[in-house]
Amino acid sequence: MKITKDTVVQFHYNLTAADDSVQESSREGNPMAYLHGHDNMISGLEAALNDRETGDIFSVTLAPEDAYGKFLPNCEQIIPKKHLQGKKNWRPGMVATVQTDKGLRQVSIVKVGMSKVTVDNNHPLAGKTLTFEVEVMDVREATTEEVSHGHAHGVGGHQH
Repeated sequence: MKITKDTVVQFHYNLTAADDSVQESSREGNPMAYLHGHDNMISGLEAALNDRETGDIFSVTLAPEDAYGKFLPNCEQIIPKKHLQGKKNWRPGMVATVQTDKGLRQVSIVKVGMSKVTVDNNHPLAGKTLTFEVEVMDVREATTEEVSHGHAHGVGGHQH
């Protein structure tokens, strides 16, 4: 089955930056799962997965515009420390997750105060050219419920 709109895709990936440092890998756990065609994936990677099939192995290099966007200067914000998710003790340089009106977002810690933190709202990989090495593990038709919810369910996807 080919990857098309309304299919659930499971894949493993290694993500490297231009300096060949490994930034992320899914190989230690379950494959990533997402609902194709619903903007649940960075645009360049979703485009590269289109029409692929189970067993396909490929590499794609994405410019910042097709990955996590350009790095925006002056994108810092002061927020209450209680909004940070991921750890209890924060230090500059760490990456946290915050809930926004558009869902969860990763931010980088710039400065830590007693009750507030300064965060950089750029995604930690913004402004970087990234290479994804991908192995498509499974492709299946999405359920009606997955399509209506706009995301994949189950292992590697959204858990209700």
